[in-house]
Amino acid sequence: MNADQRITDVDSWRRLPAAQQPDWPDPDALKGVLEELSSYPPLVFAGECDQLRERIARVARGEAFLLQGGDCAETFDGVTADQVRDKVKTLLQMAAVLTYATSVPVVKIGRIAGQYSKPRSQPVEVRGDLTLPVYRGDAVNGQEFTEEARRPDPERLKRMYHASASTLNLIRAFVTGGYGDLRQVHEWNRDFVNSSPIGARYEALARDIDRALTFLAACGADPTEFHLAEFYSSHEALLLDYEAALTRTDSRTGHAYDVSGHMVWIGERTRQLDHAHVEFAASVRNPVAVKLGPSASRDEVLALIDRLDPEREPGRLSFIARMGRDKVRDVLPSLVEAAAEAEAPIAWICDPMHGNTFSAASGHKTRRFDDVLDEVTGFFEAHRELGTHPGGIHIELTGDDVTECVGGGHPIGLTDLHRRYQTACDPRLNRYQALDLAFQVAELYADRAVPAAARPPIAQAA
Repeated sequence: MNADQRITDVDSWRRLPAAQQPDWPDPDALKGVLEELSSYPPLVFAGECDQLRERIARVARGEAFLLQGGDCAETFDGVTADQVRDKVKTLLQMAAVLTYATSVPVVKIGRIAGQYSKPRSQPVEVRGDLTLPVYRGDAVNGQEFTEEARRPDPERLKRMYHASASTLNLIRAFVTGGYGDLRQVHEWNRDFVNSSPIGARYEALARDIDRALTFLAACGADPTEFHLAEFYSSHEALLLDYEAALTRTDSRTGHAYDVSGHMVWIGERTRQLDHAHVEFAASVRNPVAVKLGPSASRDEVLALIDRLDPEREPGRLSFIARMGRDKVRDVLPSLVEAAAEAEAPIAWICDPMHGNTFSAASGHKTRRFDDVLDEVTGFFEAHRELGTHPGGIHIELTGDDVTECVGGGHPIGLTDLHRRYQTACDPRLNRYQALDLAFQVAELYADRAVPAAARPPIAQAA
């Protein structure tokens, strides 16, 4: 079976059950919105998706590391130049740490420009005597606990498109207009270097990078890659009507691409083999990923590989493991072994966020930084024991100084959560915690890749 034969009918998913879809009250209004969306220009281009697939293939071969991060759930109010810039800046800072410490390219992918919907454990929310539809993200309804706000509104799908387009335009302007230049590492850090031990540690690394760039320039080496940053978008392909309306046939190849984002993934709640989300992902040519929780089995992994990547094409399929710190060491190795035995070139990515959520006494959902780090450590340990490649991390983060997760190098306690708890859904690492994690991950990767005595130390604060 070749790539052309593998792609299925892009509407075949409509014949199958689809979990986690909104109960739209007006089918005719939904139909009108989808028809309009189907006429809109692509948000990304097929060639960009192909390029990302090539980059992820390097991850699968052990030649690169993948960094994926962004909001749990984007909001329409969050589409401002400052907020988009700060998220991009945080990911670029993390990537600089990882690249310098690991000496491998870092593939940078945002959970951005499309992450406007969320799967939920219950279809309704109850407060007192009032029962209303649960908030499913700004693409579907509003956060306010009123009948009007919680009514699913298909017009919001058009708002999602325009918000995503604005975000992508801002990202492209930042990373191609000089903001992604490695000479900017000091500027990325200027606003918090003096107030944080993590900022001081990053500044020491920035000085090392600056000296290296100066040396290379003196030798006549100044490649384009030092001045531009590749940055890709991704989101969970949850709202299938929207994803299908944004699917286009590439004029170069005749393949179908979901042009709502460069990479799309299937969540833990929607990865049923005989359901619509897997069928849709099989029908498009984008690089795709599947979230795997602790209930995932070897047989399910093998079936997902056969369905989504029957040709064993590097870069086509990634698995994002979200096991929880207490289960990753027990569950993950068998799944990685199964994929290796099937000769599937999987890029394995660790999501240490979703399996480590708990409710504080204040009622806030939160995560402990140490639990997040422990799951990443278990992920690396499993790959080290198997001799396979720990391909990357998938993090919920923000560039803002929020107080949603506890611990980290600029520590937040349980009693601090109320101060700046701003997430629309799940708790995110703030900028300090995200950068702290990048240093920790870099050390784990360096330990795995090179004997300790042979590798240069990661920059420390003076």
